[in-house]
Amino acid sequence: MKYLVVGLGNIGAEYENTRHNIGFRILDTLAGLSNIVFKNQRYGAVANYKFKGRSFILLKPSTYMNLSGKAVSYWMQKENIPIENVLILVDDLALPFGTLRLRGKGSDAGHNGLRHINQVLGRQDYARLRFGIGSDFLQGRQVEYVLGEWTKEEEVELPGLLETCIQMIKGIAIIGLSRTMSLYNTKKSK
Repeated sequence: MKYLVVGLGNIGAEYENTRHNIGFRILDTLAGLSNIVFKNQRYGAVANYKFKGRSFILLKPSTYMNLSGKAVSYWMQKENIPIENVLILVDDLALPFGTLRLRGKGSDAGHNGLRHINQVLGRQDYARLRFGIGSDFLQGRQVEYVLGEWTKEEEVELPGLLETCIQMIKGIAIIGLSRTMSLYNTKKSK
């Protein structure tokens, strides 16, 4: 059984530690814990991860966020991965920081990366793990906030949240989407 796990983000050092690059950070954490290395390939950096007989193609698109669909479509076709075995890791302004929300389908909710994936694939019925980054910004400062770095307080909480994301990725393959959603979808307490 093969899965495509796509962490959305932007390439370049200036984006590395930004909220918008949480998809890259989740995959980098998984790779670091598993001693696997990303290699630059067509449309992105790719690593192969194996867990309990399942094979995961981990992809960090090099297309920049707004053209993520190109990379997703290419790697789905190249690796012959069906839509039900695709998972997109993405930041979400509408969720409070630290809220993790796994869904089997849905709209782009204003996220340019998801919007492009929907356009290229012509469908929205793929799993996505939304990582809440909160919306603690002044009016008109959304881009600055999303492309801003994590606060010191957020950095303290990130390792535990990243570990939960990794458990959710494994869960989809081992116990299925529905059970993983039931176990791990969180609501951040105030």
